[in-house]
Amino acid sequence: MTETETLIKMAKEAGWEYAHGDSGYEPLWRFAALVRADENEACAKLCELLPPEWPDQDGIAQAEKATMMDCAVAIRIRGQAWQ
Repeated sequence: MTETETLIKMAKEAGWEYAHGDSGYEPLWRFAALVRADENEACAKLCELLPPEWPDQDGIAQAEKATMMDCAVAIRIRGQAWQ
């Protein structure tokens, strides 16, 4: 199933009525991009807010925090690919 077919299937399941034709799917794609961006940002923020597992061991805690920040950046970069 293509991305467009998947998006249309999900829209139908949600009860979304949309126009057909060459440009009929554009609003649907814009909506999907907005939802995706919002979810990506929420996930990235969760990564940034995770507490370190080893807060009393400075070196490990710093490495954990760096990994969390790297995950947040990766989620944001992945999200930009959809825009």
